[in-house]
Amino acid sequence: MIISRLVAGRSPVVRLAFLVVGLVLAFGLPWMIYPPVALDIAAWALFAVALDLLLGYTGLLSFGHAAFWGSSAYATGIIAVETGMPFYVAVLGGAVVAALIAVPIAMLSVRRTGIYFAMVTLAFAQLIYFVANQWRSVTGGENGLQGIPREAFGWDLADSFYFYYAALPLILVGLLIAWRVVYSPFGRVMVAIRENPARARALGYPVNRYKVQVFVISAFLAGIAGGVYAVGHGFASLQEVYWTTSGKVVVMNILGGMGTLWGPVLGAGIIVVLEDYLATAGIDAIGVVTGAIFVVTVLVFRRGIWGTAKHLLRSRRPSVPEADPQAEKPKSAAEPQPH
Repeated sequence: MIISRLVAGRSPVVRLAFLVVGLVLAFGLPWMIYPPVALDIAAWALFAVALDLLLGYTGLLSFGHAAFWGSSAYATGIIAVETGMPFYVAVLGGAVVAALIAVPIAMLSVRRTGIYFAMVTLAFAQLIYFVANQWRSVTGGENGLQGIPREAFGWDLADSFYFYYAALPLILVGLLIAWRVVYSPFGRVMVAIRENPARARALGYPVNRYKVQVFVISAFLAGIAGGVYAVGHGFASLQEVYWTTSGKVVVMNILGGMGTLWGPVLGAGIIVVLEDYLATAGIDAIGVVTGAIFVVTVLVFRRGIWGTAKHLLRSRRPSVPEADPQAEKPKSAAEPQPH
């Protein structure tokens, strides 16, 4: 009962406890599972949270976020290969490229809503895919961009275990940016736009401008995740900009719970671990198995796993009995006074 009240009231103590547990898991992950898989979880978690800013908090379904994850992966690889700069600089450079690409896409996409917005973002993502496939002299085409180095100030990061801890600060900074955006006046406007854009516009908020801004922020964070992923694997391929990558991160959000920062992280962990387990077990139809599990999970947990758990805890909060209106009235109003 006490826990229900704390969670329902968004107690700072509970938030701090979740934060501590999350940090412990983040730093202990390479000790519990294969380090490359741990890095994939971290990168996909940030990617899922980046999309959640747009999907869960602003109500905009993007089927084209692979464009930013993938363009940053290529840009990060090119910067690292051509300049030899530390991978931190390369990843941030790739994220900036993703944000710049997002600006014109956002300005055109936000003019539409619902499925039309999703289709416009998908069309732009396929355009990026076409460019990456045809610009073979830069991207490597179907062979991809290979040999991306893991260099940072002379550190030996060839071991995936050490690279995970070197890249983790970038992931944590990205998550911190997302948290700060959500728990700010800007984040409140995002939720208002999601709930009722017409009313938000009537209150004087430039709705389209806010949508463009959150779109670019989301693309920047997705770019950080894509850059870390590319450096961790040592290559960037067409798969990073393909539409299935956009669909995969949407599934992570729905599975974990949209509109909750912890939900996408949980969804990313489940999907990555499940795919690794199925691949290790030699199961070919990975998409069929994960799709079936996703459908069952969504039918059971309508708000996603984390979202449903959060809703159940809040629903257990004891209701406050309504006050008696007659008791609230002053005596002079409730009973006639003798003259």
